[in-house]
Amino acid sequence: MTDVVIAGGGRPAALTALLLARAGASVRVFERATFPRHKLCGDTLNPGAVAVLARHLDIAPLLARSDAIDGMLITGPRGVRVQGRYPNGLSGRAVTRRVFDHWLLSEAAAAGARIDEGAVVKGAVSEAGVVGGVLVQGSHGKPAVERARIVVAADGRRSALALGRGLSRQPGRPRRWAIGAYCSDVDGLTRLGEMHIRNGHYIGVAPVPGDLVNVCLVVPYQPGSRTSLTPRDLMSRVSADAELAPRFSHARLVDAPVMLGPMAVDNRAAGEPGLLLAGDAAGFIDPMTGDGLRLALASAELTAAVALDVLAGRLSSGHAHRELQRRRRAAFVPKWRFNRILRSLVASPRSVAAASAAARVAPSLFEWMVRYAGDCPKASFA
Repeated sequence: MTDVVIAGGGRPAALTALLLARAGASVRVFERATFPRHKLCGDTLNPGAVAVLARHLDIAPLLARSDAIDGMLITGPRGVRVQGRYPNGLSGRAVTRRVFDHWLLSEAAAAGARIDEGAVVKGAVSEAGVVGGVLVQGSHGKPAVERARIVVAADGRRSALALGRGLSRQPGRPRRWAIGAYCSDVDGLTRLGEMHIRNGHYIGVAPVPGDLVNVCLVVPYQPGSRTSLTPRDLMSRVSADAELAPRFSHARLVDAPVMLGPMAVDNRAAGEPGLLLAGDAAGFIDPMTGDGLRLALASAELTAAVALDVLAGRLSSGHAHRELQRRRRAAFVPKWRFNRILRSLVASPRSVAAASAAARVAPSLFEWMVRYAGDCPKASFA
């Protein structure tokens, strides 16, 4: 029997697998895709996310294949512009999912985790109310059962395990969709990520290696409106934006825009007996603050630590999910509160207008917000 089976091979899954394997646990990872692969993402790591990785890995190979991000540019209606730079020489990194995910999963394999690509976890196997394995469909053959002492669901916001066990749901509000693509020939780029907040939507812009730009539009979703939202809306919104239109006048899409949504996922628990959640499977937040990846990687650290306590006999399998929930709340509640406030602000035209006025009077407040969203040391939110 394997010590830990992990559903998913993305970044939280890979870091969880790496930490467990390094501690001597037998780990098997099942991932439906084959790597390298692309997924819609902002493609940036804030300083906090870089710090999490540096605690466990030699990140020199990642630094060599990424570009520095020194802070954020925030713009709002009526010409509001605020630049916030990370303090004390800190920087984030811009790196595509194709590169980063493959690198981190390879590090997990090097640590001793067994990686099965092209394998879909269809559901959990439980006895007497305790999850003790998963049902896996490989690229060939019939579904098979893989037994484990602990199962970790790290298979994203549409987790087959979290959804299938009734642990997660898509809330009625907020309901947002994202549309993203890569462009070339964009003018005016710096070593800053960009967030352009408008009435009812926002546009993220980030330079990535290869002289490309990741551009992503996030819009609210209303029941029945999906048919009017298409990938073409990405560049049409950019072309209609007074701030961005001149800079994208010669831009070319290098691939087809990708849509994702509805984005938000709520969880009623961090797992159940025998099953622990990590990353977006444990709850997916709006990415506008740029800190989603730091939260996902920190979530992997917490999940791995709880799983190791179970394997060592310090914690019972039946209570591990409750302990994980307690640790997640202690670690993340202030950031969740901060993100909720910003999401509510963007959803209201009146709030956007008020924030734009405040930015003119007190730009230092927004500079602090950049530092806090970047998970920089000594930035706090009570």
